[in-house]
Amino acid sequence: MNFQPLGNRVLVKRLEEASTTASGIIIPDNAAEKPSQGEVVAVSSEVNELKNGNKVLFGKFSGSEVSLEGEKYLVLDVEDIFGIIN
Repeated sequence: MNFQPLGNRVLVKRLEEASTTASGIIIPDNAAEKPSQGEVVAVSSEVNELKNGNKVLFGKFSGSEVSLEGEKYLVLDVEDIFGIIN
């Protein structure tokens, strides 16, 4: 993929959550909340605190969803990212 975010933005791939509850109930895709975790896959040259491969937490309704090469990603402002998951 060849995508370079501009400004203070990063490109993030959402991390999938389990589709079953602890009690074994299967949650259909359309009923599940979208996860608020993702992996950074591209970083603007203006962003110093994040790098590719970082796992991050962000607001559920943050960013703009884009489709690149058949995959769905989010373009997020750095301000929409709460922190890095270690």
